[in-house]
Amino acid sequence: MFGTRKTARGITMNKDYILSCESTVDEPYGNMAKRGIPVIFYTYTIGTQIFEDDMKRTPGSTEEFYAKLKAGAKPVTSQINMATYEEYFEKISAENDVLHIAFSSGLSGSVYNAFEAADAVMKKHPDRKITVVDSLCASSGYGLLVDYAADMKEAGKTFEEVKKWVEEYRNNVHHQFYCTDLSFFKRSGRVSAVTSLIGTILGICPLMKLNDEGRIIAYSKAHGKRKALDATFEVMKTEALGGKNYDGKCYINHSNSPETAQILKDKVEEYFPNLKGKVEIFDIGFVVGSHCGPGVTALYFLGSPRKAVTKK
Repeated sequence: MFGTRKTARGITMNKDYILSCESTVDEPYGNMAKRGIPVIFYTYTIGTQIFEDDMKRTPGSTEEFYAKLKAGAKPVTSQINMATYEEYFEKISAENDVLHIAFSSGLSGSVYNAFEAADAVMKKHPDRKITVVDSLCASSGYGLLVDYAADMKEAGKTFEEVKKWVEEYRNNVHHQFYCTDLSFFKRSGRVSAVTSLIGTILGICPLMKLNDEGRIIAYSKAHGKRKALDATFEVMKTEALGGKNYDGKCYINHSNSPETAQILKDKVEEYFPNLKGKVEIFDIGFVVGSHCGPGVTALYFLGSPRKAVTKK
C-alpha cells in the first residue's frame, strides 16, 4: 500500500501519482476532495472585485451569482497564468508524480500556460514528473472525464494507462446543450446579435455541442425549450456507446434551470436501464456560467467520437 500525505486543503493522496484538475469541472469541490484530486481555481471579475470559482464551497453562492446576473452584472473571466500554475505544481508535485487534466484548449488558452509551468517546475526539479493533458472537454463533461480517470486510478491503473485512456477517450465525451437566454452567448460571440434577437422574439433555442477541437458549435435549432430538450435527448439515443444498452456515466448540468434538468434526467433514466449509477445533476460553475448565462441545460455521456462540426 502506498503511503499518504496531507495537502494544504487537507486532501489525502497516494504517493505514486495524483490526478489534478481545474475548477471548471463544474462539480462540487467536495467531490474532488473525497477522491484526493487537488484543484486549481479560475477567477472572474465583477466590477473591481475578483472572485474565485466557488465549486459549491460557500452555501448560497450559486443563488447569489445568478441573482447578480439577473440584476445586470457582466462577469469577466481570466485565464490561469503561468505563475499561478507553477506555484500550484510546485506544491502538489513535491512527493507525487502529477497527471493534470486541463480545461479544453478550445475554450481557454490556460492549458498552454499549464504546459509551460509544468516544464518550468520539472527543469528546477529533474526528479519530478508533471504531465498536462488537454481534456478537450468543458463543464461537467470535463468533470465526467476526470471522474472516469479517478475510477481507473482507484482500480489500480498506472499513470501511463490513465493518461492513455484520457487521450483516447476525451473526444468520446459528448457535450449536448441548449439555452433559452441568448444574451450571454451574443456577448461572448457564440451567436450573432441578429440570431440572438430573432431567437428571443420567436422562442428559438440553438442546439449546441463541443466539436472534436473542444469548441462550442451551434449546429441546429429548436422552437421552444421543450423541443430543444427533446432534441438534446435524441442525440444521446443516437450517439451513446451501446445505444439503449449504454452502461456508462451520465451527467446533466444547468444554469439556474433545475426543472428542465430534472425532466431530462427522468427521460434518460427511463430510456437507459443499464446506466452506471443514477444520472448526476450539477450546477454550471461561475466561470462557465459567466459566458453562457442562465437558461442552459446540458447533457454529458460517452458516445461515438465527436466530429469536426462547423458553425451554421
